[in-house]
Amino acid sequence: MAERPDRTAGRADRILDAAGVLLSRLGYRKVTIEDIANQAGIGKGTIYLHWPTKENLFHALLLRESLLAAENLLERLEKDPAEVVPHRFQRAAFLFTQRNPLLGALITGNTELLGRLKKHPLQDQDAVVTERYLKTMTDRGLLRDDIPNLLFSLRASALGFYLMDSFTGDGAGLTIEEKADALAHIIRTAFEPPEPPSTANLAATAAEVIQAFQDLISSYRAWIYRKDGPEEPA
Repeated sequence: MAERPDRTAGRADRILDAAGVLLSRLGYRKVTIEDIANQAGIGKGTIYLHWPTKENLFHALLLRESLLAAENLLERLEKDPAEVVPHRFQRAAFLFTQRNPLLGALITGNTELLGRLKKHPLQDQDAVVTERYLKTMTDRGLLRDDIPNLLFSLRASALGFYLMDSFTGDGAGLTIEEKADALAHIIRTAFEPPEPPSTANLAATAAEVIQAFQDLISSYRAWIYRKDGPEEPA
């Protein structure tokens, strides 16, 4: 009798939860499949029904964290299309990431915690969605179109806020919300045109970004929850 998809996904999430606890505590190099099985209260063989290797399993874990972030941003956009404005979008992403240690480690390239997991198997899809997002923003006038190397400039400006605490104590007295507000101010003043977008423009832009996110979320889910274990893309 075939196993029900909801039961299979539930078991996969239980395994990923266990892997997340151990990854945060020990780091990628020290965690074994046996450790994860013991933490999840299952046999080692059950894990291999979902992911053929330890690396696949942890890629699935990090993709699930990214999936949760995408779903959070998608929910915000559906409730309020004005969240699509770049400075608000970046602020929300920063806050979500700061409250998720594994995502924070992924963005900052924490090799001590993640080992060789810095790159994940769906980066090509990420790049396509990022390009689609930037084109939508510039075409609809929500990002300035006169900034050289826009993607590099935007990412470099935001990345500093994720990395600062690793290099200096300048932000020790600031709350996460205050840091997010500072990031939003930089993005708004440096990258957005001075004229605010119309309500109709916000709604149309949000609809395009929502579709892009839904496509990405579908790809993530398909990779994470494949019953016979994900395959690396060609």
